[in-house]
Amino acid sequence: MQDNPENLSQGVARRAFLKTAALSVAAFYIVPRHVLGKGFVAPSDMLNFGFIGTGKQSAGLRDQFLKSGEVQIVAAADVDRTKVARFVEATNAFYQNKKGTAKYKTCLPHTDFKWMLLDKSIDAVVIASPDHWHAAMGVMAANAGKDIYLEKPLTLTVVEGRKLVTAVRKNNRVLQTGSMQRSSKEFRQAVELVTNGYIGDLKTIKVNVGGPPIDFDLPEEPMRQDLNWQSWLGPNAVWRPYNGKLAPDFEEMKKFWPAWRNYKDFGGGGMTDWGAHMFDIAQWGMGMDDSGPVEVVPPANNAQTGLLYRYANGVEMLHNDENSAGVYKKQYCHFIGTKGEVWVARGELKTSPETLKDVVIKDTEKRAYQSDNHYGDFIKAIRSRQKPICDVEIGHRTASVCNIGNIAYDLKRPLKWNPATELFEGDAAANAKLSRPMRKEFSI
Repeated sequence: MQDNPENLSQGVARRAFLKTAALSVAAFYIVPRHVLGKGFVAPSDMLNFGFIGTGKQSAGLRDQFLKSGEVQIVAAADVDRTKVARFVEATNAFYQNKKGTAKYKTCLPHTDFKWMLLDKSIDAVVIASPDHWHAAMGVMAANAGKDIYLEKPLTLTVVEGRKLVTAVRKNNRVLQTGSMQRSSKEFRQAVELVTNGYIGDLKTIKVNVGGPPIDFDLPEEPMRQDLNWQSWLGPNAVWRPYNGKLAPDFEEMKKFWPAWRNYKDFGGGGMTDWGAHMFDIAQWGMGMDDSGPVEVVPPANNAQTGLLYRYANGVEMLHNDENSAGVYKKQYCHFIGTKGEVWVARGELKTSPETLKDVVIKDTEKRAYQSDNHYGDFIKAIRSRQKPICDVEIGHRTASVCNIGNIAYDLKRPLKWNPATELFEGDAAANAKLSRPMRKEFSI
């Protein structure tokens, strides 16, 4: 049985880690600097990254950071031994096949992410675990002095999100939330059109994403030998049986996205999954990155779509789920003003009047944060120690919109929200849902 790093002194754990690493490191690949040419980043200037979670989302993130030329992925951790082995194999193959490789380090596998938090040589971690792990991993990483790229939604509860913001600020860390649409030109153009008044006064926003999560209803299935299910459940106080839809094996993972995001124990349904993208753009366009709505009104007749958010500035935001009718409709954010409209989705921008789409925003007008590469922006923020485009506070506020919406759907009654105190007004039952029970060792 592997020792738990939390039960070791940091010095002992550090020596144990380095001893293991020394036995595993492969040969370095060295060529003269002049051969590598312009744009080469010296090994001493490379940022060392560790990956926590090596499932389906991790491959795309890994490839984005590898092609930056500024990052070495030196460690990866997952409770699924097959997945972490495949991730490490692909990462090391990238370095071995790369022409002009200079002193790249071998990526080492772990089944417990806490080992890489003890490794002082790792500058940052990329957290691509299931959502129920985000808060605990994020707080532990910040306390360990790591900068963090954390997949969206930032957390599953409002209290967890605020705790994470506090930990990041206290430790002077950089955290980039994985709401990467902010680094896409069509979303930036949409926001700048809205904030500069090209559609007049903003009145309504329609957001088309999936609905709230459901109660756990999956049957128990035979356990896979390469998966530590107890560790996968992690912070959750309630035991759930293994089912392959939650944590599919490596081959099944290629066919579908794991279903954990559909269940209240592990995710927030479409409200947090795609909502962390589209509600994020809505908040950006309203200038509400550090705030939120003041009222949440669920639909009548227990419907799973049609929830309404009201903001202090008079704007109303409506949650649509057009896909619930069985016909796929692209997830979108639709701004409606007194003089026009802006509709934006990935790779697509529509406006009314149509000419608005091609308006060139001047430097003398209100400009949004300029980022054309979400991953490069995180790297830049690490080096400059400035906030990235989707800083922890922004990620927290976006996740809060999603999470309080789920609470309103669950309670089926209107709720008054105070974005300053991050509490519901006069509603103890609703406030009780702003946090969740967690196992003691992971409590934040």
